[in-house]
Amino acid sequence: QVQLMESGGGSVQTGGSLRLSCVVSGNTGGRTCLGWFRQAPGREREAVAGLYTGGDITEYADSVKDRFIISRDNADNTVYLQMNSLQPEGAAVYYCASGALRCLADSGYTSWGHGTQVTVSA
Repeated sequence: QVQLMESGGGSVQTGGSLRLSCVVSGNTGGRTCLGWFRQAPGREREAVAGLYTGGDITEYADSVKDRFIISRDNADNTVYLQMNSLQPEGAAVYYCASGALRCLADSGYTSWGHGTQVTVSA
């Protein structure tokens, strides 16, 4: 069973940066995706970034390209989301997930964390 634990959320001003962390424990089942998603109040969950472990291939939602970076540290079993130039629309609960083969499609993920809150103030 895979467990994921996010941390690093908080409050930041518009234009600021945060780095989210997600510790992954358990057997993720080989070459699959690690993903970050977010959900704002009243909105559907949306993909932010994904990393395919077979080669560390990354994908990003158009809304965060060139501002967010997904990476992982195998030694610490941790996946990161570096978020730069945060905008008010980036305020949401951010979730990490594992187990999909299509990194930006949330339906394929089999394990999810509980989320970490990000607030962006003007």
